[in-house]
Amino acid sequence: MKTTRWLCAVLTISCGFAAEPGWVSLFNGRNLDGWVQRGGEAQYAVEDGCIVGTTVLKTPNSFLCTKKNYADFILEVDFKVDSKLNSGVQVRSECFDAEKSVEVAGKPKKIPAGRVHGYQVEIDPSARAFSGGIYDEGRRGWLFDLKNNEPARKAFKPDAWNHFRIEAIGDSIKTFLNGVPAADLKDSMTPSGFIALQVHGSKTAGLQVRWRNIRLKEIKRKAAAGTVVLCAAAASCGADGYQPLFDGKTSAGWRSIKGPDFPGVGWEVKNGVLSVLAGGKGGDIITAKKYANFDLIFEFRLTPGANSGVKYFIDPETTKSVGYEFQVLDDDKHPDAKLGTNGNRTIGSLYDIVPARTDKKVKPIGEWNEGRIVVNGTRVEHWLNGQKVLEFDRSSSGFKAHLEASKFKKDAGFCARKNGHILLQDHKDNVSFRNLRIKELP
Repeated sequence: MKTTRWLCAVLTISCGFAAEPGWVSLFNGRNLDGWVQRGGEAQYAVEDGCIVGTTVLKTPNSFLCTKKNYADFILEVDFKVDSKLNSGVQVRSECFDAEKSVEVAGKPKKIPAGRVHGYQVEIDPSARAFSGGIYDEGRRGWLFDLKNNEPARKAFKPDAWNHFRIEAIGDSIKTFLNGVPAADLKDSMTPSGFIALQVHGSKTAGLQVRWRNIRLKEIKRKAAAGTVVLCAAAASCGADGYQPLFDGKTSAGWRSIKGPDFPGVGWEVKNGVLSVLAGGKGGDIITAKKYANFDLIFEFRLTPGANSGVKYFIDPETTKSVGYEFQVLDDDKHPDAKLGTNGNRTIGSLYDIVPARTDKKVKPIGEWNEGRIVVNGTRVEHWLNGQKVLEFDRSSSGFKAHLEASKFKKDAGFCARKNGHILLQDHKDNVSFRNLRIKELP
């Protein structure tokens, strides 16, 4: 087949791009020093300051890997791919010299010798358009697809240069495609590993993918009062904008919805965990402060059959504990999961109004799940374990139709609320919370 030759950026642009404080180039633009090939036998070469990967027949997935491992970092890379070739950028990946058994989803899985495995940021020029999604190569398959992220799917530019930004910090991996947020994954299976450029096995020879402007900034992390402080390697340390809502030691910042004090019974602070005890003696608790636009992250742990929730836009002076609710529920054993409409009372849903997606990733009872609520003006998102499970616009006709079909239809001010307290619900069941942190948005 005839192959089109793409002209790459001038090397001086790439070098200047990486010369910003804290950034290093992973590719020198001249040769493949610092890289090693693993897996299949696809061809890798340097042309016009780019790394070019070319498919060959009868070979498995091929990977050009950095010789160095990286843990916490920001990686940026430009890529351009043939329309018929699947590819990807591996991060925090591994390759064993001998067969090794690893634990995957609580069960042992054998990783063959020489098999590259780990997190892959997908390059997908097909109609599926999952570029920027995260696939677990050689282990678990898809961890974060883009089925519910239409802006990211539309961000890919066919037959043109595209840009990835990948932020891997702690148990968080976030991806951006041409500046558009794509994946937001929480996973701690592999905390560090090499970076690799994949050429997928193909039945067609001569297909190509190109990479250029490959630069990386390593990140140093330091724990601080229940939140995470990020420090660029060559910069001074500063907070990432999140503030703890729970200090792990006291009930400071929280009070009963019934009065100014924290409940004397029914709630427990122990070993960095805030728990509501079974029996319903404590009642709901709310933040001392009201919030309008925010990004709230929290972890929760359910006991069998338990029910709770994280509510927002709460005004105890007018509507008591009625508000928007991120449902926290044992879907299998609590009867509320079968009530409502189309699953809108299941875990992660906006309680009784908007259902969470049915393929949500829920961890077993007794394990910690991570919830996230993002409110920005009238737009709201719910996330569960790094996956966006719903989004809505409070001003839209679609949301108002959902509301009209719910138990809150007689609440005239439900759509108009601009701020309120955040509430942790006492539903008479034992449920625990930890690592509650919030970033106020402009």
